[in-house]
Amino acid sequence: MRKNELARQVGVTAAAVSQYELGQARPSAAVLARLALALAMPVEFFAAGVPAPASPGRAHFRSLRATSQAERDQAEAFGEVAWRVVEVVGRQLRLPELRLPQLDWPEPARAEDVRTVAAAARAEFGLDDGPVPHMVRLLEAHGVIVLSLPDASERVDAFSHWYGQRPFVFLNPAKNDKARSRMDAAHELGHLLLHHDAEPGSQLLEREATAFASEFLAPSTTLAAELPARLDFDRLHELKRRWGISLKALVYRGHDLGVYRDHTYRRGMSLLAQWGHPEPGDLGPREQPSLLGKAVDLLNQQHTTIEDLAAQAGLPAALARTVIDAATEHLPELRLTPTSP
Repeated sequence: MRKNELARQVGVTAAAVSQYELGQARPSAAVLARLALALAMPVEFFAAGVPAPASPGRAHFRSLRATSQAERDQAEAFGEVAWRVVEVVGRQLRLPELRLPQLDWPEPARAEDVRTVAAAARAEFGLDDGPVPHMVRLLEAHGVIVLSLPDASERVDAFSHWYGQRPFVFLNPAKNDKARSRMDAAHELGHLLLHHDAEPGSQLLEREATAFASEFLAPSTTLAAELPARLDFDRLHELKRRWGISLKALVYRGHDLGVYRDHTYRRGMSLLAQWGHPEPGDLGPREQPSLLGKAVDLLNQQHTTIEDLAAQAGLPAALARTVIDAATEHLPELRLTPTSP
């Protein structure tokens, strides 16, 4: 909601709304009640004394130019609401401890530095030279909160941000592609490990995170030995299924590693462009988070309901349910239609 529109509904000036947001003024009880009504939030959301989560930096959005400030603000605000729910759950359950590798990252970094750091990160996570079985589960197991963005614009790509003492990674479900979800999760891991104190928005940082993700998902030494010497899409489809990365990523890596010359690379990309999106060789449902959903299921067994969690967080039950739904795995349904004899 625009600030002017909220001010009109509440009966105050836009300047007053700004002062409330910045903590420079406190609304009266009557104004607070009108704010709660206009925003469909309980008064406790504003009055519960829950501090805003401290963050060591700004959110890393994939492309600042592609998203409006309003879209970024909305996405970050959803993160703050999700943080409230996670904080309440964390008071009653011991969530996975945050265990992210501490890596030495040189500035400026070279291509070989990215490979070295990605290999060190894989070793810290206990991975061998093979594929990462489930990128989202890996993040969740090491204390990162992963959620899908509800009703997100397709322009709001995956992004990461620290809320309180935990990093959150948000994935866009509109791009329902398993290879894409894995690459997005690995890209945001790159930001968390390499750019936790860097100013977001730089194309250099985005290229570094993408290079890290590619190397983390498929180490160069192993992949180079498996790529076909010529543009054999039957073999590339096998590698797509094995590594969980797209054909486009495989052709790009093949060129980057010197397996494919320029003309072979251009031909491969041209063919993929002709085939369109989604590219051939569906890998199945995208990787989805499950940590928060499982935590709430466990609390339900202890007779703590979503309504209880919402009340403790000062949120409407419907909004708390939206957060939990965004961090719950949704499996495809099998439906059988009976036929007439």
